[in-house]
Amino acid sequence: MRLSSILPVLLFSLITLTAHARDNAAITTAAKDVLTRVMGQDAVNRIQLSTLPKEAGCDVYTYQSSPDVLKISGSSTVAICRGAYDYLRANKMGTVGWAGVRLNIPAKWPTVAATHGKTPFKIRHCYNVVTAGYSFPYWTWHRWQQELDWLAMHGYNMVMAPVATEAIGTRVWKQIGLTQKEIDAYYTGPAHLPWNRMGNIRQVGGTLTEAWHKDQVALQHKLLKRMRQLGIEPVVQGFAGFVPPAIKRIYPNIQLHNTHWNGGFPQSQRPVVMMPDDPLFKKIMVAFLREWKKEFGSAKYILVDSFNEMQLPKTDKPVTELLAGYGKNTYDAITAEIPDAVWTLQGWMFNYQRNIWNKDTVKALMDAVPNDRLLVLDYANDYNPNWDDFSAFHGKTWVMGYVPNMGGKTAFVGRMDFYAKQVAKTFDDPKHDNLVGFTISGEGIENNEVIYELMSDTAWSREAIDLSTWLPRYAANRYQSNDPVLAEAWHLLHKSVYSDFTPHPSFAWQNWNGFGIGSACRASEFPAAAEKFLSVAQKHSTNANYRDDAVEIAALALGRKAQEWYHLADAHLKNGNKSAAQKAFNLGEKILLVADRLMESHSLNRLDRWIAFARQHKGSAAQKDDYEANARQIVTVWGPPVNDYSCRVWSGLIRDFYVPRLRAQFEARMNGKPLDRREWEDQWVHHRKGVSKITPFDNPAVAAAQWMHKVFAKPLPPLPASKDFDHTKYKNAKVFAQWDPSQVKTSWQTVEWDFPADQLKKLKGIAFAYSKGSHKLVIQSVALIADGQEVAHDKHLGSTGSNSENNLYTLKIPNNIQANNSCKIRAVIRSEGGTHSYGHVLMVK
Repeated sequence: MRLSSILPVLLFSLITLTAHARDNAAITTAAKDVLTRVMGQDAVNRIQLSTLPKEAGCDVYTYQSSPDVLKISGSSTVAICRGAYDYLRANKMGTVGWAGVRLNIPAKWPTVAATHGKTPFKIRHCYNVVTAGYSFPYWTWHRWQQELDWLAMHGYNMVMAPVATEAIGTRVWKQIGLTQKEIDAYYTGPAHLPWNRMGNIRQVGGTLTEAWHKDQVALQHKLLKRMRQLGIEPVVQGFAGFVPPAIKRIYPNIQLHNTHWNGGFPQSQRPVVMMPDDPLFKKIMVAFLREWKKEFGSAKYILVDSFNEMQLPKTDKPVTELLAGYGKNTYDAITAEIPDAVWTLQGWMFNYQRNIWNKDTVKALMDAVPNDRLLVLDYANDYNPNWDDFSAFHGKTWVMGYVPNMGGKTAFVGRMDFYAKQVAKTFDDPKHDNLVGFTISGEGIENNEVIYELMSDTAWSREAIDLSTWLPRYAANRYQSNDPVLAEAWHLLHKSVYSDFTPHPSFAWQNWNGFGIGSACRASEFPAAAEKFLSVAQKHSTNANYRDDAVEIAALALGRKAQEWYHLADAHLKNGNKSAAQKAFNLGEKILLVADRLMESHSLNRLDRWIAFARQHKGSAAQKDDYEANARQIVTVWGPPVNDYSCRVWSGLIRDFYVPRLRAQFEARMNGKPLDRREWEDQWVHHRKGVSKITPFDNPAVAAAQWMHKVFAKPLPPLPASKDFDHTKYKNAKVFAQWDPSQVKTSWQTVEWDFPADQLKKLKGIAFAYSKGSHKLVIQSVALIADGQEVAHDKHLGSTGSNSENNLYTLKIPNNIQANNSCKIRAVIRSEGGTHSYGHVLMVK
């Protein structure tokens, strides 16, 4: 062969080898940077890193060690980091958690033979769309850098990346011709932006400024640079058809449809949506993606959700024809600007809106898209693993996973057994089709860390996790101790609070009219588990993870006990025993304030930390105040009309919000005077600043044990028998609310009571039972409101009093009704002749 013919081949090979070596060097350099931040330079000086090829397209790693060197090889940066983390935990050196890096690395490595690890998933995705509202709306680069290291160490390679979406959107709206005033009227405050992106709301929680946009653009540049270094794929927000209503000024003939999410929001706070078959849809999509690429570079996974928790636009077309056009036109619009894009959408809507979605409608939406160009984030498997109801999304790529948390609630909850086994179970099902990934998609992070650690491990195991060995190892790493008491405590926690999945765990005192029995930590074995864990507080009190868990476990147990005292106070008040009611109420409040003081020592769960994130952004004092108000709003009242959704057991939030609000309600009931809920909450959100000061306990873990023993040693008196209440005329009836003089007027008014969503399927009707007083209650109508929409209604005139008439209201609940955001009973009532009226509202099953 001539030299002239060999040279091109040699040159091509040399270029290929050089590029390959450069790629390998970039992988190991990025991994070394992460490990240096996490483990420290001294440890990294004793580590050798190298690369491996993937196996069947999936990441792999190996590690082995002698006393002087730890060798880790991996097929990607995150695979190397995951290998390092598995090595650390296998040898009980600690954890990397949201509260920080808590490792104890020895001067000499333990000798370990070659160990191989592999994930069965090409994609390991992280975050729900709304995590950007419930967890990181105000994060800056410092906190984000910690998070990206957490993602790498846990082996994730794909993440939602919505930062600066509105900055890009603002440029596009201005190109179209909208004014700044019209744009400002479209957006929301930073914490509410996820719901704006999904077309749910506008003009909620404040506005965005030019300084905010500039800040977010700069932050997104840093985030994307680091993600690309780590090999983490960003999922970028695309245009889903939601537009400012003012676009009609520029395009008067455009056809727009009203959106409807949570019916309590007025039309002035809702966007409008355009259909993707309108040429303007494609024009805006292309402009948005082009502007994003011009600012930030390439993007491949484009998130477009047009129907999340919303009904379809009303047209004359059959639903499958409507959806077929929607899918094709949306995909065509995305790929017009990014030809190799993968349309990404949330699978939540398929499970949530079963009145719309079935095999046929899902197929219609997806049919025109090539299988490898659409990715479904099917993250509701802990609600109902029924992906096979949709034929595994008809051959499209999909990721399975969970939404283990709603709203960032902090109560301990989760089905460990389910999470440990479900990945293996899904892979064993031959119908899983084009399953390519895994996701943890909690609405809020920085809670229930054990659940996220377990789920992350299942993403790197084809086999089910054996909790009998996993949990003791978790405890040993978390607390740097082999203390069998800690392992036994976690066994008890597993069998109590971590054996059940309650989507919305909350204590009654975290809700308006909070004198009932809530859904949080209600397992009867939980107090014993807490006692066991706290029995070794003196021994482990200096360990940071133990301290955090001790104060949190104690606060949750105390929150449960405080709830019981409040419930007792309510029972005494209904019987007219104000003295006993006041005494029980005071005890409940005292216990809650102890829980608050304990949580002041927690690394994460504090209101002052949350507000500090909001106030650290640049801007005037007024702008910082707006950011703080928005941060307060999202974790408390949310909307209204979405209320009390986040339910966080946080220091500062308990003493400054929950305790005073419940006290105001109690005093109103004691005095028989009405309390304006909206006014009280508005004052707290918009006119309070900062957090009240409190002195933490000197030794919070030991104090947690002492207070736990003290509070639970005091027996709770039995609930008093009701003197004048008898609802035996209604079979299977149960009290869930009440009325009293603080809630009624002599004129017609609309009153709402929170209703337990887990009882929806059993509900047959609502009854009103008069208890006492001088004036009867008259009822005009009763309706069930699920996620803001009226789903059942009974209108007729009824009354209670000495002669009760027609006071049973039958509600025919449609099949597949869910109430993820809120569930309420709405009644139109008045009292007759005065307001001295007391009674109970019953659910009739």
